Amino acid sequence: VLRPTLIRIGGRVYRKNLIREQDNQHEEEEEEFCAGPTDCADEPCDAFVVEETERGFQCRVEVPSPLYKYIIGKKGETKKRLETETRTSISIPKPGIEGEIVITGQHRSGVISARTRIDVLLESFRKKQPFTHFLSFALNQPTIQEKFLQFKEEVLEKCSKDDGISSSLFQNPAKLHLTLGTLVLLNEQEIRKACDLLQHCKEDFVDQITGGKPLTVEVAGVEYMNDDPAMTDVLYAKVHMKDGSDRLQVIADQLVERFVASGLMLKEWDRVKLHATVMNTLFRKDPSAEERNNPMTGKSSFKERESFNSRNILKLFNNFYFGEVQLDSVCLSQRFSSDASGYYATSGQL
Repeated sequence: VLRPTLIRIGGRVYRKNLIREQDNQHEEEEEEFCAGPTDCADEPCDAFVVEETERGFQCRVEVPSPLYKYIIGKKGETKKRLETETRTSISIPKPGIEGEIVITGQHRSGVISARTRIDVLLESFRKKQPFTHFLSFALNQPTIQEKFLQFKEEVLEKCSKDDGISSSLFQNPAKLHLTLGTLVLLNEQEIRKACDLLQHCKEDFVDQITGGKPLTVEVAGVEYMNDDPAMTDVLYAKVHMKDGSDRLQVIADQLVERFVASGLMLKEWDRVKLHATVMNTLFRKDPSAEERNNPMTGKSSFKERESFNSRNILKLFNNFYFGEVQLDSVCLSQRFSSDASGYYATSGQL
C-alpha cells in the first residue's frame, strides 16, 4: 500500500492500486489506477487527440482485440466503473474484431480521464501477456550446427552422471540464435509497425555501423546464467566480434533502445546480454520453449524447473569453439514456429 507499483505513460507517473485478487487463478484480477497529483484530466493533454463533436467530445483508441476483455472486466464491471467515474460512454468492438475503442462524453476532461485510465490498464495487462515475437540473429549455419552436435555428444559422454544432465536439455540445433529482445505483438497492425521500425533502424544506423557488410562473429566458450553452477538453468555459448570491436553490441543496444522508445518492447536491462542458449531446463518439458531475456519479467517459470550441475561442463568445455559465422540480418522471429530450414518463422527482417 505504501509502495504501489508505478507506471510511466506519456511522461507521467501513475500508481497502481490492487483492489481485489480472485482466488481462482483463471479469473482476471480487478485493478484500479489513480493518477498522480497532476491528473491529466485537470489540464490540457497532448498525448492523444480529443475531437469536439455536436454532442460533446470523443477520443479514439487503437487496441488489439485480445486486450478488450481487460477494459470490459468481469461481467462488464471495469467498463461500467470507468464510464460512471468519468461520466463517459465507452464503445468497444465485438470480441475478435479489430477496431477502435471510442470514448465519448459531454466534458473534455472526462474523456481525457477515461482515455488515460484505459491507457494505464492496457499498459499493465500488456506486461502480463506472454511474448509472441523476438528480435534475433540466426546462428544455425551448418558449420555451427555440426559443432553444436559435437558439443552435445561430448557433454553427454563425459558429464552424463552429473546431476540433472540429460539429452532433453539441449537446444534444437536448427534454432540456435541470439535473442536481442522480446515483443508482445497482438495483431497484424503491431507486426507491421515492428517490421517498419526494423527498416527505419537499418536506414538510420545499422548500415552506417556495418558499412553494408556482414558482421563476422565467433562463437566460443560457455557460461551459465545464475549464481551457482551446481544449480544451473541456462548454459549459453559466448559470442564476440572477430575483429575485437563492439559493433555487434552497439547494434543490439540501439535496436532495443528504438523498440523500447516505440512502446513495442519493455526495457529489461541497460544493455543486451549477447548469448546463444545451448542448454536450458525449460526444454525438459517443452523443446520449443523460449526464454525472456529477463526471467524475472512476468510470472517466473523457474519454480517448476529441475536445474543441472554444470561445473564439469564449464571445466571441460570452457573454451569450446563452435565456429565463425557471418551475421547479415536481424529477424523478427515468431515464437513457437518453424520455417523450411527449421529456424523460427520470420515476420520481418533487416
